Amino acid sequence: MQNNTIFVLLAGGKSERMGVAKGLLKYKHTFWILEQLNRISKSTISEVYIGLGYNYKHYFDAIPWFKKALNKTVDFLGLKVKIAINDTPELGSFSTLQIVLKEIDSPNAVVINPIDTPLLNSADLNKIIFTKNEIVIPSFEEKKGHPVKIEFSFWKNLIQLNPTEKDARLDFQLKRINPLKISIIEVSDRAILYNLNTKKEWISFLDSTN
Repeated sequence: MQNNTIFVLLAGGKSERMGVAKGLLKYKHTFWILEQLNRISKSTISEVYIGLGYNYKHYFDAIPWFKKALNKTVDFLGLKVKIAINDTPELGSFSTLQIVLKEIDSPNAVVINPIDTPLLNSADLNKIIFTKNEIVIPSFEEKKGHPVKIEFSFWKNLIQLNPTEKDARLDFQLKRINPLKISIIEVSDRAILYNLNTKKEWISFLDSTN
């Protein structure tokens, strides 16, 4: 069953500790960012926005169709994919999120995931997607993680924030929400807690998937 929820994949960081754009890490026989799209394609989501920043030219060189997706949606594994570029990535991941949200012209909910968090299994992802509340956050063994689902009524206000302000962070904004508007969903996939920032963490992750 398809739904109107839009997936937002954030890949605008500098990746200094990794030494290469995280989305361009080799995963089996493909790039990590394409593997993330593959995982999204197994859910009920059909529309994806990717936010690029520091390394966008590297992405364009490695995956030429990304450049085409700047001006129109491109089909990949049944997904409608659109690319948005953050010209000021030094302002942080929240500024990349804002750039993407400004590109979305429909009042639909969005599911947000950073490139360095492996997307969880499709059953749990669909559970997040179909849970009705303003905010939906997954939890594994009582620890919160990604992806986070937010309704238009919440994310429309994020666009207006000044990205240079100290409270211009998604986690800070979520803490201001009435707890009744937040659903914490227990999932079976530890992947929601991962944060793959270094080569050591990446190698450990690869070893765990073999």
